Amino acid sequence: MESVTPVKKQPMPGPENQEPHLTETESISPWKEAFWQLRKNKLALVGLFIIIFFIMIAIFAPFLTSYSYQTLNAADRLQGPSAQYWFGTDDLGRDIFTRIVYGARISLMVGFFAVTGALIFGSFLGILAGYFGRWVDMLISRIFDIMLAFPSILLAIAIVAILGPSLQNALIAIAIINVPIFGRLVRSKVISIRQEEYIMAAKAQGMKNGRILFHHVLPNSLAPIIVQATLGFGTAILEAAALGFLGLGAQPPTPEWGRMLSDSRQYIQSAPWTVLFPGLSIMLVVLGFNMIGDGLRDALDPKMKN
Repeated sequence: MESVTPVKKQPMPGPENQEPHLTETESISPWKEAFWQLRKNKLALVGLFIIIFFIMIAIFAPFLTSYSYQTLNAADRLQGPSAQYWFGTDDLGRDIFTRIVYGARISLMVGFFAVTGALIFGSFLGILAGYFGRWVDMLISRIFDIMLAFPSILLAIAIVAILGPSLQNALIAIAIINVPIFGRLVRSKVISIRQEEYIMAAKAQGMKNGRILFHHVLPNSLAPIIVQATLGFGTAILEAAALGFLGLGAQPPTPEWGRMLSDSRQYIQSAPWTVLFPGLSIMLVVLGFNMIGDGLRDALDPKMKN
């Protein structure tokens, strides 16, 4: 009798019988992911375009105009915008367009150096207060509280009044009043970081505090620092314009936008272009930095991501 070998029934292909298809995904660094998030933010890109536009104007100012920002021409005083004078002239016959493009150098320089100084000293004090705590934290925090108890512009006026009115002293004053803003921001970030496991592990391995601060704490605190620094650029330019308007910042004939507003305020009705273009320049630069800052905050803050 012939034996019959049973045939094993093969399962029919179906979703429940198919092996899962595994795909390898490329790991993306947080900074690269933030860059892609920033590229999707149209308002941030508009702000970036505005800032690049003014930076290019500041760099190529000598090639954009044939006039000098300090040459007086009484015969052409208070001339309206024309083909010869694109933005008109002021009460001393100086070309306003020339003073605007050279003024971009002043405003961007003040914003950069003031924010850089505040960032360095504020971050250093904030790291010390947040990492070591105890009496170090108490001392530094009380200094910050005292500084923040004064309105920022009044504190800046007091500092410039002591040092003397000049662009350099206005820059120093703006840097000083912004130190506690960066300091408190970094301090709060460091307090949350110092309890992380990798900090505990570094201490257990005998790593020195200085190395822990610069190799672990500071790099993980960069995101809020970058956002605040970007927003601080606009604030510093606005504060420099306020000091210049009060006569405590840049002195004549330096083409600083706030000083230009102050010199032209009496002609606001008879020659409004003398006030319009400096004020519009301040507004656009501050708006550009604020838009970039908001975009960076959305890109670097995990809670803001979709």
